[in-house]
Amino acid sequence: MKTAIIDYGMGNVASVQKALNFLKIENIITCNHREIEEADAIILPGVGAFKQGMDNLNLYNLMPVLNEQVLIKQKPFMGFCLGMQLLATTGTEVINCNGLGWIAGTVKKIEEPQKRIPHLGWNDITVTKKDFLTAVDQKDFYFIHSYHFDVDDKEHIAATVNYGKNYVAAIQYKNIFATQFHPEKSQDAGLTLLSGIYKYYA
Repeated sequence: MKTAIIDYGMGNVASVQKALNFLKIENIITCNHREIEEADAIILPGVGAFKQGMDNLNLYNLMPVLNEQVLIKQKPFMGFCLGMQLLATTGTEVINCNGLGWIAGTVKKIEEPQKRIPHLGWNDITVTKKDFLTAVDQKDFYFIHSYHFDVDDKEHIAATVNYGKNYVAAIQYKNIFATQFHPEKSQDAGLTLLSGIYKYYA
């Protein structure tokens, strides 16, 4: 399953590619529309601010091709960290900004006075949708974020993380799967998850 890792100037594409290479999954780092169209699956990684991420997707004119390949052609899609948040209807980081709108909800600032912000480090997750996530229930994953995805339809939540209260750690809807944590930086647990995703969607 050849995977297009979307390069839109928001970081960590190399670490995603390294993880896929370790798993012997064919991949290409690209923002080229034809290469995205020819891929069997798509990963949208990302580190940084919501508005900058959306600005960059628009700069590379990636929204039309992503909408077509993911929503219409239903190719397997994975979003990591910012790549999950950009699926939302709206982001509130710095200013309110429209997201891709694939999963209804709002990206909001984490409000936990007793906790360090950003949420940074290793935390276990609680799986709410089993499927390919069963093997990683309660395992530690690497998080770094100051904003969280408040998902409207709780049926879309695949896993949560407790950081003062429960926050969305992963979402799943049809061909779309995304995580707030970084599977590509989460060592064995991350590789187990990625392997499970590809077996599930193959």
